[in-house]
Amino acid sequence: MRLTDPQGLYLINKGIQCLNKLHQHAHAVGTNLSPHVGYPDTNTQRFFVNKTELIEHIAKHADLSKAAAGRALEATMGAVRTTLKKGGTVSLVGFGTFAVGKRAARTGRNPRTGAAIKIKKANVPKFRPGKGLKDALN
Repeated sequence: MRLTDPQGLYLINKGIQCLNKLHQHAHAVGTNLSPHVGYPDTNTQRFFVNKTELIEHIAKHADLSKAAAGRALEATMGAVRTTLKKGGTVSLVGFGTFAVGKRAARTGRNPRTGAAIKIKKANVPKFRPGKGLKDALN
């Protein structure tokens, strides 16, 4: 499926709508995640959500089957990945912005031997949270 296919655009749109619903719900209940998604980690008292739980949440709140929700999530992640690979940015108003950061080549140290090693330059993904997401957490 390509990003320009109507079905691909539909699935991406559904994925974004579900992320917005999750954000709105989190803001309404005053937590960073829905209490129905994820399980608290007893060591840190934070919630963690894996891909399967996110797909279940999308399916439930966007009135989709789990298979369609999985395709929507994959299409959304694929769109972000493709855009970042091309050097672009993805902005989801109220949620945040995905961008590519450049890490320069540098010299590091091997922790075992202490020898100097050359570390290649790299492109790294970055995420800058939007105002709506920040407000939902505070």
